[in-house]
Amino acid sequence: MWTCPLCNQQFVNTNQVHSCNDKELSDFLNGKSMHTVGLFNHLVNEFQQIGEVRVHAAKSMISFAARTRFAYVIQLGKNFVDVVFPFKQVYDDNLCFNKIKPVPGSDDFNHHLRLFFVEDINDEVRKYMKMAYEQGC
Repeated sequence: MWTCPLCNQQFVNTNQVHSCNDKELSDFLNGKSMHTVGLFNHLVNEFQQIGEVRVHAAKSMISFAARTRFAYVIQLGKNFVDVVFPFKQVYDDNLCFNKIKPVPGSDDFNHHLRLFFVEDINDEVRKYMKMAYEQGC
């Protein structure tokens, strides 16, 4: 693992390109509703129950990482949180993903999940969270 000397983030690749200190987590959470911040904190807590997770603020999103990044918060809305899980195959037999799209130039498929309530993280969602986490280990 390589650790950036400026921001102390760890990466698998030496001199990994990243948005070094461009944003802080607070930059994404400031001004958001208590409901949205609560949803985000619940998501973080659910991931931490699966395993050790690092949360990184990047230029345009928040990422979750174990050994590598495995999930992304791409939008914190007024009353929702949008999460993306990149998987190598399409998982379309589910009730949780509202969109599945191929990632251009990659063999990944982004699985999009919108959380409105803490109850939206149910057993089905936890299964995919665990799969994504294991992919990132």
